[in-house]
Amino acid sequence: MSRVLRIVGVAATCLVVGTSAQQWCGKNYMASEPIVAPGGDFPIPSTSSSPLLAFRCAPAIKPYLPEDASSPASFIVDATITNSQVAGAAAIDLGSYGVPESVDVTISIDGRPVAAGSVPLNSTKFEIPFALGGLRPQATPFNVSCSATHYGQGKTQTFSAQTQLSFLPSPPEGRSVTKMDLRTGALLAKPATGAVGPYETVFPIGFYTNFGGYLASNLSLLDEIKADGFTIVHPIPTFDNLTALDLVIDRMQELGLYLMYDMRWTYLNTSAVTEEVNRIKNRPNLLLWYTADEPDGNVDPRNGTSLAYETIYALDGYHPVSLVLNCENYYFGDYTHGTDIVLQDTYMIGNNVTFSSQWGTPCTLDYGDCGCDNCKGEFEDISTRMDEFAQRLFDLGWDRTKAVWGVPQAFGFDTYWKREPTGPEFVVQSALAINHGGLGIIPWNDPTTDDIKASATALAKAIPAMKAFILNPAATFQRVISGRVDVGVWVVGRQTLVLATNLNYFATSFALASVQGLWVGESVSQVFDGGAQVAGKEIQLQSVGTGAFIFE
Repeated sequence: MSRVLRIVGVAATCLVVGTSAQQWCGKNYMASEPIVAPGGDFPIPSTSSSPLLAFRCAPAIKPYLPEDASSPASFIVDATITNSQVAGAAAIDLGSYGVPESVDVTISIDGRPVAAGSVPLNSTKFEIPFALGGLRPQATPFNVSCSATHYGQGKTQTFSAQTQLSFLPSPPEGRSVTKMDLRTGALLAKPATGAVGPYETVFPIGFYTNFGGYLASNLSLLDEIKADGFTIVHPIPTFDNLTALDLVIDRMQELGLYLMYDMRWTYLNTSAVTEEVNRIKNRPNLLLWYTADEPDGNVDPRNGTSLAYETIYALDGYHPVSLVLNCENYYFGDYTHGTDIVLQDTYMIGNNVTFSSQWGTPCTLDYGDCGCDNCKGEFEDISTRMDEFAQRLFDLGWDRTKAVWGVPQAFGFDTYWKREPTGPEFVVQSALAINHGGLGIIPWNDPTTDDIKASATALAKAIPAMKAFILNPAATFQRVISGRVDVGVWVVGRQTLVLATNLNYFATSFALASVQGLWVGESVSQVFDGGAQVAGKEIQLQSVGTGAFIFE
């Protein structure tokens, strides 16, 4: 996430022209420039005095393939009762019954009914099965209409929602497919080696990694990355030496490392995107595409991410698209319109977030750049950003179809950041992102310190045990925050994963009785030790300590 003002050459496409001023997140930051409100604030939904139904539907998997036709497919229906006038919300007359009630739902594909069911009000992730067998796979998505009927006291109300179903032809032999499980936002993929195997959930954890002068000249680094438990590598362009790039990706495939392919310098150029997608799309270890790197900070054309997204899906369609946003609140909807996965990179360690040491100006909501936009300089900046992004996706009606990942800070002594995080601080950043909905951890950047790499390695090796809970559609989740100890709790059957992280720079404890429904018996196993342990009926945490435990 280097801070570089872009001068973009655009070919074969039309983009909204961005500002030529020196700005970050739309804010002037030079001492010679005036304070001008940047605009781009996310609109806060107004509040209704009466209940609303936010009725939404989506396929459970994106994309489905012919290989899925022999198994039941399903649509997910959300029937959330809210008082916020979010996208698609409409007034519902609950009468004297209140919740729970139900709505009768019918789902049609291209106008033909294919599924129906009764869905409880205020439920989420309610699955209605349907058969793919009656459809012929096609490159373009099917249009899906969902209708819900509510029978109140002498009053019948109808609600509607639209979505799309991706049912693609089988890809060419050897070409990978990454599916999104829209019940959780998790990625599903076959082995990165290209070997025959089933789809499995993937929790991507691995660094943005220097290419030139690092990976390109030392392939053995990839062996170390694999041995350290990381699942993905995100090489940082430019890729001036395509022969070296091929060798890097080849070795990644041999080791079973997934590829996150970066087009940050070319995503606004349709011809360049076309060339790169066609060169990489058949790679068996390609997991996902990455287009824009901090487009909001750079004030890139706001329709650029969507144009790149459309180009990629026209050429490929078998892998999701991602990007990272740096700003706290600058045209969020415009930039995230063109992505399946939005990452946030809130770097709050080692910098003064209220006064810019680089530019000698204050940092406010309307002015300045301190390296962490609208931050308070505390770990909660990360969880707040994760929560804000998730809420905005819900407000836009995109919460089911887009996921959020975290980018922990793994660097320092650069521009605004006067020191590097410690290993434990790195883990706190990562755990906070996971507890607040993060489904991938992609730190910036490698090479990093030995302390950070050791802590990241320990976390990566714990992820396989943790992802069985975090990425499980059957899991129920709750979050508990007490005394700046942030705790995520996932329950699957008779087992419970507890991920606790201490945001304080002193030792403290967390009472397990704070977790609703958790029975603290004799059977507890620790799957990650970053300075925390269970003692009796509490978790004892060291300064900025983190621990993950499975309770039976």
